Amino acid sequence: MDMNTIEAVVRTQDPAEWRDGDAWLAGGTVLFSYGSLAFGKEPLRRLLDLGDSGWPAVTVTDNGIELAATCTVAELYALPESDAVAPAAGPASASQDRAAAWTALDLIRPCCDSFVASFKVWNMSTVGGNLCTSLPAGPMISLCAALDGQATVLGPGGTSRTVPVASFVTGDGKNCLAPGELLRSIHLPASALASRVAFRRLSLSNLGRSGVLLIGRLDADGTLVLTVTAATKRPVQLRFAAQSDATVSAATLVEALDAAIPAELYHDDIHGLPAWRKDMTYRLAEEIRAELAAPAGVPPARVSGDFWPPQRKSPQHSASPQQTSSPQASPQQEGA
Repeated sequence: MDMNTIEAVVRTQDPAEWRDGDAWLAGGTVLFSYGSLAFGKEPLRRLLDLGDSGWPAVTVTDNGIELAATCTVAELYALPESDAVAPAAGPASASQDRAAAWTALDLIRPCCDSFVASFKVWNMSTVGGNLCTSLPAGPMISLCAALDGQATVLGPGGTSRTVPVASFVTGDGKNCLAPGELLRSIHLPASALASRVAFRRLSLSNLGRSGVLLIGRLDADGTLVLTVTAATKRPVQLRFAAQSDATVSAATLVEALDAAIPAELYHDDIHGLPAWRKDMTYRLAEEIRAELAAPAGVPPARVSGDFWPPQRKSPQHSASPQQTSSPQASPQQEGA
């Protein structure tokens, strides 16, 4: 951590306080790692600390789930078993109905596990920070984009706008935020949470950074939604309208991927060459298509990668925070 140019730390959530040389501070896991030159050649002068924002980490209603930008990975991981959505003892409750209806909650823990990070990161890193860092492998980007998340962005002039998370990230380390704008929250709609889902993730190394991460969703009306992340510089989302006579074919899927992802959009870094990322995107997309085309309750015939099907208890949380280590791959992991 090299932040020796910081002159002040200001506790505020008001974009009107913003000036050149400022950076918003939430968990700080990336900001403190990158140092004073995190955002260019000019060093940072002030940190605008969101630590006292008082924003509820998670708000659950019948309309869906609202995640504050300051919600930590640990808080999100706890959501599927929280009182807000987990079955409660005694008479039937709204939380029981949500737990039964919102099958896409199964995506939360695999996406959190995709950080392959220590408990220290889990308890500081935030959902909003992951989106704003905008790295291709950001698993909160994968989760929120796949569930049609809508990001609320606050501006310096008291303005507010809503942006689909699938469009929020525009490239490797790039997003749609203007200087001074602040990501306030992400809303996950109940309609997406009620969908059948499938998840696939691959890395070139055991418990390494995601090289390819795909999430599939089958909506109530039969629409198939496929979201490609990690393999590409920004999220790519494909939608296939329900077909009365058949499911989406493998050939149709290949044609759609060809059209949606040009060669230059595949990411290229130490975690995977573009050619490998492309090949694995097509492979995992076909696995997801086949899984969601099968009747509900039928286990997938093939699962490449790790963290799927979801575990009831993640190795990340099988011990006390002081004893935890990085999560282990699923016993069904298949190399690629």
